[in-house]
Amino acid sequence: MNILKNYLAVVLVAVLMSACGGGGTKEQAASKEVAEAPAAESATAVPDSVALVIEGTDNMKFNKDELKVTEGQVVTLTLKHVGSMPKGSMGHNWVLLAAKADPAVFGAAATSAPDTDYIPQDKLDWVIAHTPVIGGGEEATITFEAPAAGYYKFICSFPGHWGVMQGDFVVQPK
Repeated sequence: MNILKNYLAVVLVAVLMSACGGGGTKEQAASKEVAEAPAAESATAVPDSVALVIEGTDNMKFNKDELKVTEGQVVTLTLKHVGSMPKGSMGHNWVLLAAKADPAVFGAAATSAPDTDYIPQDKLDWVIAHTPVIGGGEEATITFEAPAAGYYKFICSFPGHWGVMQGDFVVQPK
Protein backbone atom coordinates (compact mmCIF):
# COMPACT_ATOMS: atom_id res chain seq x y z
CA MET A 1 0.00 0.00 0.00
CA ASN A 2 2.87 2.38 0.82
CA ILE A 3 4.37 1.71 -2.59
CA LEU A 4 1.09 2.67 -4.27
CA LYS A 5 0.82 5.89 -2.21
CA ASN A 6 4.40 6.85 -3.10
CA TYR A 7 3.76 6.08 -6.78
CA LEU A 8 0.60 8.23 -6.79
CA ALA A 9 2.41 11.05 -5.02
CA VAL A 10 5.20 11.02 -7.63
CA VAL A 11 2.67 11.00 -10.49
CA LEU A 12 0.69 13.85 -8.90
CA VAL A 13 3.85 15.95 -8.45
CA ALA A 14 4.87 15.27 -12.07
CA VAL A 15 1.45 16.31 -13.37
CA LEU A 16 1.44 19.48 -11.29
CA MET A 17 4.96 20.43 -12.39
CA SER A 18 4.18 19.98 -16.07
CA ALA A 19 0.97 21.98 -15.74
CA CYS A 20 2.77 24.86 -14.00
CA GLY A 21 5.78 24.88 -16.31
CA GLY A 22 3.78 25.12 -19.53
CA GLY A 23 3.62 28.90 -19.48
CA GLY A 24 -0.04 29.21 -20.52
CA THR A 25 -1.84 28.92 -23.83
CA LYS A 26 -0.36 29.40 -27.28
CA GLU A 27 -2.14 32.74 -27.52
CA GLN A 28 -0.55 33.89 -24.26
CA ALA A 29 2.90 32.79 -25.47
CA ALA A 30 2.44 34.61 -28.81
CA SER A 31 1.25 37.72 -26.99
CA LYS A 32 4.32 37.58 -24.74
CA GLU A 33 6.65 37.32 -27.79
CA VAL A 34 5.00 40.32 -29.47
CA ALA A 35 5.23 42.35 -26.28
CA GLU A 36 8.95 41.55 -25.93
CA ALA A 37 9.86 42.18 -29.59
CA PRO A 38 9.83 46.02 -29.52
CA ALA A 39 12.00 46.07 -26.41
CA ALA A 40 14.59 43.86 -28.12
CA GLU A 41 14.60 46.09 -31.22
CA SER A 42 14.92 49.31 -29.25
CA ALA A 43 17.90 47.92 -27.34
CA THR A 44 19.82 47.49 -30.61
CA ALA A 45 18.52 50.59 -32.40
CA VAL A 46 21.25 53.08 -33.24
CA PRO A 47 20.38 56.77 -33.50
CA ASP A 48 20.90 58.41 -36.90
CA SER A 49 23.11 61.08 -35.36
CA VAL A 50 25.44 61.62 -32.44
CA ALA A 51 26.87 64.72 -30.77
CA LEU A 52 30.42 64.58 -29.40
CA VAL A 53 32.40 67.16 -27.43
CA ILE A 54 36.15 67.10 -26.99
CA GLU A 55 38.33 69.64 -25.20
CA GLY A 56 41.86 70.83 -25.78
CA THR A 57 43.95 72.48 -23.07
CA ASP A 58 46.93 74.82 -22.75
CA ASN A 59 48.89 71.70 -21.73
CA MET A 60 48.56 70.22 -25.24
CA LYS A 61 46.07 67.54 -24.26
CA PHE A 62 42.69 66.35 -25.41
CA ASN A 63 40.39 65.34 -22.58
CA LYS A 64 39.48 62.14 -24.46
CA ASP A 65 41.69 59.63 -26.21
CA GLU A 66 38.85 57.63 -27.74
CA LEU A 67 35.58 58.51 -29.42
CA LYS A 68 33.04 55.90 -30.57
CA VAL A 69 30.36 56.17 -33.24
CA THR A 70 28.49 53.85 -35.59
CA GLU A 71 29.16 53.78 -39.33
CA GLY A 72 26.88 56.06 -41.30
CA GLN A 73 25.89 58.18 -38.30
CA VAL A 74 25.82 61.92 -38.75
CA VAL A 75 28.44 63.14 -36.28
CA THR A 76 28.33 66.64 -34.83
CA LEU A 77 31.64 67.25 -33.11
CA THR A 78 32.41 70.30 -31.00
CA LEU A 79 36.01 71.12 -30.15
CA LYS A 80 36.37 73.40 -27.12
CA HIS A 81 39.68 75.07 -26.25
CA VAL A 82 39.37 75.30 -22.47
CA GLY A 83 42.70 77.06 -22.04
CA SER A 84 43.41 80.78 -22.24
CA MET A 85 46.36 81.00 -24.64
CA PRO A 86 45.74 82.51 -28.11
CA LYS A 87 45.64 80.37 -31.22
CA GLY A 88 48.91 81.84 -32.49
CA SER A 89 50.85 80.21 -29.66
CA MET A 90 48.61 77.35 -28.46
CA GLY A 91 46.02 76.79 -31.15
CA HIS A 92 44.16 73.52 -31.49
CA ASN A 93 42.19 71.81 -34.18
CA TRP A 94 40.68 68.35 -34.48
CA VAL A 95 41.54 66.32 -37.56
CA LEU A 96 40.08 62.89 -38.34
CA LEU A 97 42.53 61.02 -40.53
CA ALA A 98 41.68 58.35 -43.08
CA ALA A 99 42.70 54.80 -42.23
CA LYS A 100 45.63 54.94 -44.67
CA ALA A 101 47.05 58.17 -43.21
CA ASP A 102 50.26 58.20 -41.18
CA PRO A 103 49.84 60.71 -38.31
CA ALA A 104 53.58 61.44 -38.16
CA VAL A 105 53.85 62.21 -41.88
CA PHE A 106 50.66 64.28 -41.77
CA GLY A 107 51.82 66.17 -38.67
CA ALA A 108 55.18 66.98 -40.24
CA ALA A 109 53.53 68.23 -43.44
CA ALA A 110 51.03 70.29 -41.43
CA THR A 111 53.75 72.55 -40.04
CA SER A 112 54.08 74.20 -43.45
CA ALA A 113 50.35 74.86 -43.84
CA PRO A 114 49.44 77.71 -41.45
CA ASP A 115 47.24 79.42 -44.04
CA THR A 116 44.94 76.37 -44.25
CA ASP A 117 44.59 75.71 -40.50
CA TYR A 118 47.53 73.31 -40.64
CA ILE A 119 45.81 71.02 -43.12
CA PRO A 120 48.35 70.32 -45.88
CA GLN A 121 46.56 70.66 -49.21
CA ASP A 122 48.57 67.84 -50.81
CA LYS A 123 47.20 65.47 -48.14
CA LEU A 124 43.49 66.34 -48.30
CA ASP A 125 42.72 62.77 -49.32
CA TRP A 126 44.04 61.75 -45.87
CA VAL A 127 41.43 63.90 -44.10
CA ILE A 128 37.88 62.77 -43.36
CA ALA A 129 36.90 65.86 -41.36
CA HIS A 130 38.55 68.73 -39.48
CA THR A 131 37.81 71.84 -37.47
CA PRO A 132 39.52 75.18 -37.92
CA VAL A 133 42.29 76.13 -35.49
CA ILE A 134 40.89 77.83 -32.38
CA GLY A 135 42.45 79.64 -29.41
CA GLY A 136 41.72 79.72 -25.69
CA GLY A 137 38.05 80.15 -24.81
CA GLU A 138 36.87 79.39 -28.35
CA GLU A 139 34.99 76.46 -29.80
CA ALA A 140 34.27 75.09 -33.27
CA THR A 141 31.60 72.65 -34.41
CA ILE A 142 31.63 70.46 -37.51
CA THR A 143 29.23 67.88 -38.91
CA PHE A 144 30.20 64.88 -41.02
CA GLU A 145 29.13 61.33 -41.75
CA ALA A 146 30.95 58.56 -39.90
CA PRO A 147 33.08 56.49 -42.27
CA ALA A 148 33.04 52.70 -42.67
CA ALA A 149 33.53 50.55 -39.59
CA GLY A 150 37.12 50.50 -38.40
CA TYR A 151 39.74 52.32 -36.39
CA TYR A 152 40.89 55.82 -37.31
CA LYS A 153 43.21 58.34 -35.67
CA PHE A 154 42.34 61.88 -34.71
CA ILE A 155 45.01 64.49 -34.03
CA CYS A 156 45.62 68.16 -33.46
CA SER A 157 47.74 69.23 -36.43
CA PHE A 158 49.02 72.49 -34.89
CA PRO A 159 52.84 72.33 -35.11
CA GLY A 160 54.30 69.97 -32.55
CA HIS A 161 50.94 68.89 -31.11
CA TRP A 162 50.07 65.75 -33.07
CA GLY A 163 52.48 63.54 -31.09
CA VAL A 164 50.64 64.04 -27.79
CA MET A 165 47.24 65.27 -28.95
CA GLN A 166 45.82 62.23 -30.64
CA GLY A 167 43.38 59.44 -30.08
CA ASP A 168 41.32 56.67 -31.60
CA PHE A 169 38.09 57.24 -33.48
CA VAL A 170 36.32 53.87 -33.31
CA VAL A 171 33.58 53.30 -35.86
CA GLN A 172 31.39 50.35 -34.99
CA PRO A 173 29.43 48.43 -37.65
CA LYS A 174 25.68 49.00 -37.94
